[in-house]
Amino acid sequence: MSKIQDTKSENEYWSKRYLDEQTGWDIGYISTPLKEYIDQLEDKNIRILIPGAGNAYEAEYLFNNGFKNTFVLDISSIPLNALKKRLPEFPESHLKNENFFEHQESYDLTLEQTFFCSFEPNKENRTLYAQKMASLLKPNGKLVGLWFNHPLSQDNKRPFGGSKEEYLGYLSPYFEVKLFESCFNSIKPRAGNELFGIFIKK
Repeated sequence: MSKIQDTKSENEYWSKRYLDEQTGWDIGYISTPLKEYIDQLEDKNIRILIPGAGNAYEAEYLFNNGFKNTFVLDISSIPLNALKKRLPEFPESHLKNENFFEHQESYDLTLEQTFFCSFEPNKENRTLYAQKMASLLKPNGKLVGLWFNHPLSQDNKRPFGGSKEEYLGYLSPYFEVKLFESCFNSIKPRAGNELFGIFIKK
């Protein structure tokens, strides 16, 4: 069984990271690229999923701006509880404490905040990610977000990197590429190290 499908061990791993406050990826607010993408969305009735959402500042921003069909998924309950504490009116039924690979609902848009880069970077895991992400989207649904643009770290620690060409190799069989370029509006610490992509389900 692939490690990404082992719910118990992944839950324990990520919950420990939160409890130990080893959350260097957490900037404490919505990242600029996703905020600016959300700001140009017009249809506030679309169903949006944020998988591997962590503290889900994107969901908080969406909900506060009228996107009431926003759903948050994380394998650890700790960040979901943190969101609920910050935003008590967020619907309990929209908080999904699940393994992404076992989730079965359907969405118009998924927002990716380097979730792909959290898995052990082997061919099986990355192929399964692309397949599952496509399966969660409605026809012509969009996958939009950020991927780290740097080589895999030699110390083999999460989050894992990759190249534009590698990511496209996994995503292209399932998605049409509308945009996938170096991110021009990354926050300063990540400048030059992120790719921003818009992919449409085939």
